[in-house]
Amino acid sequence: MTANTTPTYCANHPTIETSLRCNRCEKLICSKCAIKSPVGYRCPECVKSQQKTFDTAVWYDFITAFIAAAVTSAVAGIIINLISGFFFGMLTLVVAPLAAQVITRVIQMFIKNRRSRSLFYTAAAGVVAGALPMVFTEVLGLLLGGASSIWGLLPLVWLIVYLVVAVPSVYTQLSGIQLFK
Repeated sequence: MTANTTPTYCANHPTIETSLRCNRCEKLICSKCAIKSPVGYRCPECVKSQQKTFDTAVWYDFITAFIAAAVTSAVAGIIINLISGFFFGMLTLVVAPLAAQVITRVIQMFIKNRRSRSLFYTAAAGVVAGALPMVFTEVLGLLLGGASSIWGLLPLVWLIVYLVVAVPSVYTQLSGIQLFK
């Protein structure tokens, strides 16, 4: 048997000789074009078309998710602010994950099963935006009235703890990231 000696060239770079093919569409691709996937190398066009099937969010989902996250996060921020005494403030460690679950369920109720990475970021930004008025109120109170003791800082600290817990929790729940299986 004789080997095929006809040179083959990349579909996107006609001057680069290659023998690599996209494992989905069989198009010739060079090492510059090849994108490694779990099942082999793919061309940029196949990767882009496959990505579109995962991004199903429509334009109004972004607005809805942001508003739903901001409103429910504002309610959670008010609750955190009300329980922000030293011992009651520690309830934030319980309330924050629960609030994140409620926020996630409210968002999912509006966006159904539509998904997009930027939609998840928008929802996380809504969580922050909802709690910001309470954070600004606490900061303004500290600047104008001053903290007479360390206890005056606790409401602000617990609001920050709430944000540190709730924001990544909402993002991971919406995106379906599982840390433990």
